[in-house]
Amino acid sequence: MYKDPEIIFIVEESPEGGYTAHALGHSIYTQADDYEELKTMVHDAVFCHFEEDERPKIIRLHQVKEELIAV
Repeated sequence: MYKDPEIIFIVEESPEGGYTAHALGHSIYTQADDYEELKTMVHDAVFCHFEEDERPKIIRLHQVKEELIAV
């Protein structure tokens, strides 16, 4: 079976505090109170979502910061 060598998560600061992360191309979502805890939660979510032989070897976190730009 085909498997991706990596999985990418989009990380955003939550308006209520903490962080959220969702995987691109997969239905994986998690949240945590701080960034270090989020890394652990993402790792655990990937291990729960994939069987061992399908699990990506690289987990990449891409943090997005929202900014308003006047036009």
